Amino acid sequence: MTAPLPAGFRVTLDPDTKQLREDLWFGGSPARVLRLTAAGRRAWRELADGPVTSPAAGALARRLTDAGFAHPVPPGPAAPADLTVVVPVLDRPGPLARCLASLDGRHPVLVVDDGSADPAAVAAVAAAHGAKLVRRDVNGGPGAARNTALEHVSTELVAFVDSDCVADGDWADRLAAHFADPLLAAVAPRVRALAPDTAAGRYTRAASSLDLGDRPARVAPRTRMSYVPTAALVARRAALTAVGAFDPELRVGEDVDLVWRLHAAGHRVRYEPDVHVGHREPATWRELLGRRVRYGTSAAPLAKRHPGNLAPLVLHPWPALTVAALLARRPLLASAGFGGAVLAMLKTLRAHDIPAEGVVRAMGTAVHQTWLGAGRYGTQFAAPVLAALLVPRGWGRRAAVASLLLGPPLTRWLSERPGVDPVRYTAGALADDIAYGTGVWAGCLTHRTAAPVLPEIAWRPLRVDSKEKRGSA
Repeated sequence: MTAPLPAGFRVTLDPDTKQLREDLWFGGSPARVLRLTAAGRRAWRELADGPVTSPAAGALARRLTDAGFAHPVPPGPAAPADLTVVVPVLDRPGPLARCLASLDGRHPVLVVDDGSADPAAVAAVAAAHGAKLVRRDVNGGPGAARNTALEHVSTELVAFVDSDCVADGDWADRLAAHFADPLLAAVAPRVRALAPDTAAGRYTRAASSLDLGDRPARVAPRTRMSYVPTAALVARRAALTAVGAFDPELRVGEDVDLVWRLHAAGHRVRYEPDVHVGHREPATWRELLGRRVRYGTSAAPLAKRHPGNLAPLVLHPWPALTVAALLARRPLLASAGFGGAVLAMLKTLRAHDIPAEGVVRAMGTAVHQTWLGAGRYGTQFAAPVLAALLVPRGWGRRAAVASLLLGPPLTRWLSERPGVDPVRYTAGALADDIAYGTGVWAGCLTHRTAAPVLPEIAWRPLRVDSKEKRGSA
């Protein structure tokens, strides 16, 4: 049985959580319906009024936070945590100096020089800021450098921060408060882009791939937040050691691999966006898109190491049929597909005694999300094919293909209203996605696998967690 969330923790509901009835909740990631027993409802009344004080409330809090219905709010830190800050670096003494200067000095700092060409410059910066230095004679990559650091760390917690980051204030201690949960292995802050005032920099400030947004989340494969970058991360040293720490064979994607191995071992990993760390971003499109290509190359080795964790596109049959029919300008078939989606969902809801209000709107949202997902998938992995389809005559086909290409970035622009005009934002997003997809294809060829580009069909329209499966909840 999973340990309950400890006494003193509070929970805050996720914005997507909806109470359908006193005993029925909808939300989570992946989305599901949760049925509460009478004991579960009593436990929720305790949680709604304050922190965990009973085993029943702790058990419910664990289930809600594990499923994504709610997020834990830890007791505040009473004192600085038992923590060491680790900064791996390869050359770049200037950014390293800014990084070390930004730290608040409440914790020891260990700099790992991962085979820099000018070790004296790195050593001078470390000494100027009172940081201990460990030198690796041969460059092994970020994972190997962090593993070397763990050999020299004795504190309970370790805070990894990259040398091109600026970590102001008490960021590490605020994250360390979450470790009052004994199951927590790691927690990451929000990484905000520190980008120059160039075209690439302005786009990155609006859509950095390291910035995972303003919503807290449990981090686990096949959920809304499947990974966190280790540009900034606070972790329990014992948990890292137990799973073998970072895989030194991975030069890219080592952070994703670590998170997924921690999850497989039964640990919890969380994303806490109320805590921010800045990250220096590329100034040119060449640097930015080159980095995205490198990120993409990690998909293939990750897919081989973690089968089933990486799905570039998940399609539900009825919404997918509806979108395909709309793109093909087959309104009758699209209507039939949408009707099938509504009827399939109604059948599932009635079988589990779940209210059916709002089904039509929910299926409309599902169709919309399927269209956006298909568009981004096509841009990342089949952009030349979509571009070729724009050439033949026929405004209907051109409009359909253009909607797949332009729909996802324009929808994001309308939703987020970043500080970039829609034309430049859309062009940047298309280049970003194509660069990432290029890297994925390159990795697939190198590792001889097509897993990272294969869509997946999800046949079950909705997950329902019954009281029998959920025990007292």
